[in-house]
Amino acid sequence: MDKTNLIENFITQVIAHSDFTELDRIYLRNRILALVGDEARKVATSKKDLLDLKDELIQFAQNSGKCSANNSAIDVLDAQLMNLIVPRPSVVNRNFWQTYESSPQKAIADFYQMGKDSNYIKTRAIAKNIYFTAASKYGDLEITINLSKPEKDPKEIAAAKQAKANSYPKCQLCMENEGYLGHVNYPARTNHRIIRFQLRNEIWGFQYSPYAYFNEHCIFLAPKHEPMVINKQTFANLLEIVAKFPGYFVGSNADLPIVGGSILAHEHYQGGKHRFPMEKAPIYKKLNFKGFDDVEAGVVKWPMSVIRLRSKNQKSLVKLADKILTVWQSYSDEKVDVRAFTANTPHHTITPIARLHGHTYELDLVLRDNQTSAKYPDGIFHPHSDVQHIKKENIGLIEVMGLAIFPPRLKPELLEVKKFLLDQPNRIAPVHLDWSKKIKSKYEITSENADQILQKELGLVFARVLEDAGVFKQTADGKAAFMRFVKEVGLN
Repeated sequence: MDKTNLIENFITQVIAHSDFTELDRIYLRNRILALVGDEARKVATSKKDLLDLKDELIQFAQNSGKCSANNSAIDVLDAQLMNLIVPRPSVVNRNFWQTYESSPQKAIADFYQMGKDSNYIKTRAIAKNIYFTAASKYGDLEITINLSKPEKDPKEIAAAKQAKANSYPKCQLCMENEGYLGHVNYPARTNHRIIRFQLRNEIWGFQYSPYAYFNEHCIFLAPKHEPMVINKQTFANLLEIVAKFPGYFVGSNADLPIVGGSILAHEHYQGGKHRFPMEKAPIYKKLNFKGFDDVEAGVVKWPMSVIRLRSKNQKSLVKLADKILTVWQSYSDEKVDVRAFTANTPHHTITPIARLHGHTYELDLVLRDNQTSAKYPDGIFHPHSDVQHIKKENIGLIEVMGLAIFPPRLKPELLEVKKFLLDQPNRIAPVHLDWSKKIKSKYEITSENADQILQKELGLVFARVLEDAGVFKQTADGKAAFMRFVKEVGLN
């Protein structure tokens, strides 16, 4: 075998990362040539890494006209090539559950590694994200500027507008995504695999997020394309999942617009192996709920309104969480603009997060209210207009827990803010001007400390964003209002 040949080197790496053997070399060669073109047999390379070799094959396919130069076509070919190292779904599931019998942790770790090896989890793209921590009165918050997802070029956007709306799969969380080719309007999923597991009387799916926001960012998805809902069964499901997937937290976005996540049409939860700032936040007020002596409870010192429940008894936790939800869904307090309904439109729900510490289950219940008003048309408990130059999108599960996901536009915009702070020629966006002037008045800014100051101020903005989203504010009046609510639930 020619060790400088692109195709042969790629085949060697495929064999090393899969169940294929040397006997499969001819078969693999022909499958790859069908994707990138026969002339690839003549291409030399100095690369040895699987992903580097894959990139060169895609580049050749583009140069030869076998693959269009747009990101969607590249994504499709990428997934097809990397699918060669991924076993078929039945084998992936069989291997997972066989390993799980002796070590659930190893089964999970192996599945995660397969996602990275096959480039389904876009580790190189994720590495482009900007990440830092910022101190706040609620502890260190985590800040990311999301740069991992490739942007579509104008031609792709135009083509996507002309394309028919997707009816199969119905959304990106449906089981039917497993192995789906993808197109200009839909991401490639040829190398995508889903672990099936039983949850109550249904078979749910466990998969990883291709563009993870935190360590081992995963998704647990319902088998049917049905809208998200927060109810008693949700709490039971979350506790069962953390027992089944050791080391992982799991939580659900809220089930109402404005306070919910980006996908409300398909029931799903998110989890992973990450300790968020909210988990580290202490209890500032202990609570003893009547009839629940086996449940420790308290109000969390956090900008959003969080009740933390802890118990070794799953049933007690579920029963109390359901009681809190039921009371909250019909609870109003006009003194602090909390209203359960406008006419017949419900406004109250919960963002729940579950964890398992040893044998003790922990359930954080974040109270959410999606009202709007003339003063706050985007949401009374939503980032207000003076911070929307940084963050105007919904505050979903991940951000509730203290990890900001800021849009990619901020990277170039903040560069101009930095120039403004340093009195350099700049093109600062008008929306950032007032904020930048305030920063400038607070500090002696130099080229050495400008980045650190900007990171600190972004953290303060994120803390404000979370405070805006909090139903009961971190004030004397807000804390008193919170106590009025928990008394309504029933305290000893």
